[in-house]
Amino acid sequence: MFNKNKIKREKYDIGANIIVIFFAICSLFPLYWLVTSSFKNSVDVVKMPPDWFPKSFTLSNYVDVFNNQPAFKWAYNSIVVSLVATLALLIVSAMAAYAFSKLRFKGKNIIFIIFISSLMIPKEVMIVPLFRIIQDFGMVNTLSGMIWPNVATAFGVFLLKGFFDSIPDSLREAAKMDGASEFRIFFTIMLPLVKPGLGALFILNFVNVWNDYLWQLVVGQSETSKTLMVGIATLMQDLNPNFAYKMAGATVGAIPMLIIFVLFQKYFTRGITIGSDK
Repeated sequence: MFNKNKIKREKYDIGANIIVIFFAICSLFPLYWLVTSSFKNSVDVVKMPPDWFPKSFTLSNYVDVFNNQPAFKWAYNSIVVSLVATLALLIVSAMAAYAFSKLRFKGKNIIFIIFISSLMIPKEVMIVPLFRIIQDFGMVNTLSGMIWPNVATAFGVFLLKGFFDSIPDSLREAAKMDGASEFRIFFTIMLPLVKPGLGALFILNFVNVWNDYLWQLVVGQSETSKTLMVGIATLMQDLNPNFAYKMAGATVGAIPMLIIFVLFQKYFTRGITIGSDK
């Protein structure tokens, strides 16, 4: 009976793995088509039936992107905006989540509910008033105008509060009895324990800010303040489009996302797993 159950479970695992692999291939195929098309000629990209593998391998599309367009400047702006905004978000969200989770103050639950309810408001609704605020501060056409509106978000506080809630209060009380200050408890004890949550939030917010095309388009109106997403979008406005050229630009925009995911994959997986367990 035990052998039969074991064989049945192994068959189930094999079938489940086949299904997972199939959907993984389907999910990765657009990325494969994007990268391979960037090494083709424009005519080969749109021809039917398509060439699943490039017959004429060329790097001219990437050369044209970096020679004809300020792609390095776009990439630099995107990296600065995404990295600074995400690091600032981690600090602000972690401190706010710790306060909501471990500190006691009047109206804490009401303030938290009001704060989290802002998740239901689409960012597009706040574009006009947010732009007026940035304009009054003189941050239009600057990287600062793209960074600071992305620093304080309710999602980051909501995500990290769940991790802080899972830490026993006795740990904080023991540190208080040993004479540790609140900032020392937070930075030396609590933050290392929520490292998986910080890693998951880093990936999610970095990708969100990197792909925040609408806000970056509204704020970065000058050539020097354009980000990679906005710059690549300008490549799509040609009357006689070179599709391979555009594929190369889109590939350049996707590479940093792949690098970030590979570097923080361990923390992202652990963060999602811990969150699902709770």
